[in-house]
Amino acid sequence: MSALVRVSGLRVRRSGSLVLQVPSLEVRAGEVLALVGPNGAGKTTFLLALAQLLGHQEGEITFSGTPLRMWDALTYRRKISLVFQNPMLLDMSVADNVALGLKFRGIPSAQVKVRVHHWLRRLGIEALAPRRAVELSGGEAQRVSLARAFVLEPELLFLDEPLPGLDPPARARLLDDLAALLAEDHRTAILVTHNLKEAAKLSDRVAVIVAGKLRQVGPAREIKAHPADREVAAFLQTMPR
Repeated sequence: MSALVRVSGLRVRRSGSLVLQVPSLEVRAGEVLALVGPNGAGKTTFLLALAQLLGHQEGEITFSGTPLRMWDALTYRRKISLVFQNPMLLDMSVADNVALGLKFRGIPSAQVKVRVHHWLRRLGIEALAPRRAVELSGGEAQRVSLARAFVLEPELLFLDEPLPGLDPPARARLLDDLAALLAEDHRTAILVTHNLKEAAKLSDRVAVIVAGKLRQVGPAREIKAHPADREVAAFLQTMPR
């Protein structure tokens, strides 16, 4: 598979301090890559830079062979979709929340209806279509947020901690459903998590970021068996067995 995203010599600074270094990384078309590491390691910073929501001072990020700096911002944003830990739904019905991005893009109403129904069904929330977003549980709201992202059929999907602070049963169900959806959909996705077990279930490969630097990339099993350095080994020791 060809690389959809390439990163080379990336360095991001905030308030003059270097907060992220990614010497090189490729994300193949159709691949799910998980960014893992301790809290504050730079995972979300990296995701925001890839989504062109945070500028970088050095290095280059390319998408479909073209540097991000050469992409028109609106054109690029129409090729990606984002899911944040906080669903940030509007005070309207579930169906209207999911349809909103399609309407902004001028998709015909008949097609909007079909696509919204399709993704509500795939996320197991068809029955919630008429319910107002403020009436949803945390797990239901996150499923709506996922449907709102998938319905846009993006070339690249970003998921920032897609399994928020839910109770264990709801989290386990959402993990299973999201893993099945990503496996079936074959959509290129980059997700952030601090949980290596969840990363292993959701992704094809894992990129470990510790103390603001990309340390190792590979299958989760390989990383667990052969950590690249002491920092990666120390992070793995904090993981639940």
